[in-house]
Parts: sequence; C-alpha cells; structure tokens
Amino acid sequence: MEGSVLKTLTHRVTVACLLLFLSACSIQDTRQPESTATVTPAAELLPPASELEADRPLGPPVDLWDRIRRQLVMHTLHNARIGAAREHYLKQSRYFELIEPRAARYLYHLVEEVEARDMPIEIAMLPLVESALNPFAISNQSAAGLWQIMPGTADYLGMRRDWWFDARLDIRESTTHALDYLESLNADFDGDWLLALAAYNSGKGRVNRAITRNKNKGLATDYWSLELPRETRRYVPRLIALSTIVAFSEALEVALPDVPNTPSFAAIETGGQIEMLRAAELAGVDLIELRSFNPGQLRWATAPQGDGKILVPVSVADPLERALSELPDSERVTWQHYRIRRGDSLIRIAKNFDTQVGLLREVNNLRGNLIRAGDTLMIPDSAAWQASLALSQRGSTGVRRGYTVRSGDSLYVIAQRFDITIDEIISWNDLDPDRYLQPGQALTLFLGGD
Repeated sequence: MEGSVLKTLTHRVTVACLLLFLSACSIQDTRQPESTATVTPAAELLPPASELEADRPLGPPVDLWDRIRRQLVMHTLHNARIGAAREHYLKQSRYFELIEPRAARYLYHLVEEVEARDMPIEIAMLPLVESALNPFAISNQSAAGLWQIMPGTADYLGMRRDWWFDARLDIRESTTHALDYLESLNADFDGDWLLALAAYNSGKGRVNRAITRNKNKGLATDYWSLELPRETRRYVPRLIALSTIVAFSEALEVALPDVPNTPSFAAIETGGQIEMLRAAELAGVDLIELRSFNPGQLRWATAPQGDGKILVPVSVADPLERALSELPDSERVTWQHYRIRRGDSLIRIAKNFDTQVGLLREVNNLRGNLIRAGDTLMIPDSAAWQASLALSQRGSTGVRRGYTVRSGDSLYVIAQRFDITIDEIISWNDLDPDRYLQPGQALTLFLGGD
C-alpha cells in the first residue's frame, strides 16, 4: 500500500517536473528562429509504464476523455509554438465547460471513426481546433461544419450541397469525407501527419511549394522548418497542445467535463420526407435538440433525396423508428405543383392554398414577390407547416448578433462576457488572433446556440 502511494506521488511529481521542463523549453525556443524550431520528446522523463501500472491494472475507460488519453501519440512533443498554443487554451478557464454539450453529442462518433481507420487519436480532436465542435459554424470565408470544409474542397470530395442539404454540416458525412481527405493527404506526404494536417489547413499545393523552397535552399523539410501561413503555423501546435492538456489535465488543473464513453445518437429510417417538427413531436424531444443532431438538414422538412435517415438521441431511436414506420401519408410532406397563371400573385396563391407567402418563398427559393406566368410552384400540403417553418428558421447556431468592439475589449474579455470561446469568435469573423481588436470594429456573434 505504502509503495503504491509512493509511486503515485512520484508520478505526480515527475509530471509536474515535466511541465516545468516544457515551460523552460518554451522560453528557450522563443530565442530560436522558427525555421530551426525543434520538437523536444519528453517521454523519457516519465516513469516507465510498467512501473506506473504494475499496481493499477487498466480497466475499461472511465469516460471518453480517458479513452482518448490512453491512445495519445503527440502529447509529449513540445517547442515554443506548442507552448504558446497550450497557453491559448489554458487562459480560457471555461473552454472545456463551454464545449461540453457538443462533446457529449459528437465526440464519441469522431473517436469511433478515427479508431476504425487506425489514425492518430488526436485527429478526433481536430474539430475542437477547427470549429470548437460546432457543426453549424460557418466562417466568413464559407468554411462550414465541424471540420470547416470549404465549398471548393467539398466539390472536390463529391459532397452534396443543395437547397435542402449540406453534407459539410452533416455529422456523419462531413466526418467520413474529412477523414478520407486526411488519409489521402497523409499518403501524399509519405505518412507525415504534421504535414498532412498543415495541408488540410492551407492546401496541399501550398505545403508542397514550401517543401520545394526549402529543398532548393538545402533546408529541412519537416513541418516545423517550413515557411507557411501564420494560421497554419498555429494550427498544428494547437492540436498538439490539446493532446498535452488531455494527457496531463490533472497536473495542469484542467477539469475535463464528464463525457460518457457511449454513443449519443443513432440513425433511423424516416420512411419518406417528413417535417422536422413532426419528427421531434413523435420522438418527444425539442426541435432544437433534433436539429443539433441533423445540422445538414437545411429546411423545415428533411431532404426529399438522400439516404432517408435522420439522427436522433439513442434513448428515443427505437420507438421513433416504429412510429415513423406507421405514420400515414397524410402526416408526411406531400406536394402540389401549381402552374402560375397570368394575373397571379404570391398573396393570391397563398390564400387559395391556405398557406403563407413566406412558406412559398421558402420552398421555392424565391427572394422577392416576382413570379412569372407559366412557371411552376411547389406547394407543400402538410398539417403543421406554419410551426415547422417558424421553428426551423430559428436554427441551432444561436441568435446572430452584431457587436461593436469597445475600448478595453479583447478576445478573452468578449468570450467571457458572452459565454463563448475565443476560437468561435475568431472563426465567425476570420480574425487574426495576433492582432489587437480596435474600438469600433464590428464583430458577428452567435449566442445561445447550445
């Protein structure tokens, strides 16, 4: 017993020394040019695993973070850039608290998919860097979803994007395509995951050009030696910093939220197009919760084409699938096609079909009131369209709000004031975090999204 306690104390002291060592390395590395940045492996400073675990055999993971922690491979890497990235997260005292609801919904699926491909488990945490685990996140440059996939990349990967559905926002489809892309990049860079991650952020061509420049100068061609955009120089260190924080959360006094090591959602068959509100009612869940699992569904009803599945909380999956299989056509979305006549207006057509102009605009993708004789309008025939339309337009990203930077504001101050993360503010506004905010600067925030 005494020996076990002594070993535990020795381990904690050693970890504390390791972290002090990492801090010292951070100070030393700042004096070096970035092109000569080195990575300090610190694994030898830890007691051998056999000594640590001799009296403490590993059982099942306590939670999802524990499952991740056991598989980390980048957590012992360190240099000045990684140290700065670690401080970026540590100074956000509520960072993990704020992402807890999203981690509970999405992180298990990410871990499962990454493990199935035998990729470094850190890849499952990449959406924390990309979007703070917000599948509704859309940057000012139109990168979207958990994995922040650009429209051009989505087209290259063959991802569906139309009026009804955006695969970049869909939890399963975006993850599948992002991991496919990362595996492809890893192969292109001969198994170097750091270069693959850099290419995911800034583009394969940009990384290859940086490698060519260094080769022509007789310089090293590893990630740390390349001249890359500022965002990409921060990108990989942030993922490694998260790995370090999860690995040494206790020593760093970071309280990781409880995230169950169990699936949070299941995919079920809808049996045809259905209003999201009707599905929520049958499931006994709030529409906003249902939408949080189905961010790729862009409209008030499920997409008419596709695999015919939606994601729902595990607890309601079986009864909801049974209810949907028994749902009569009269309670599903059906359509009438109306050929516009001379003299028609949206107001007159809406009145004739007991609907609203706003719904006609919504389902026919009309921006104004202009319609032309001879064109055809799609008119949904369903019972609860008014409530469905109103609620679907609320979304799950939160209320969009403009904010004007005040004197004394910083990213940290604004994040604390509105219970959001610094990374979210940066993503929503395409900010350079190394530049100070200016009084009068306009920002866009999405509040109350969880």
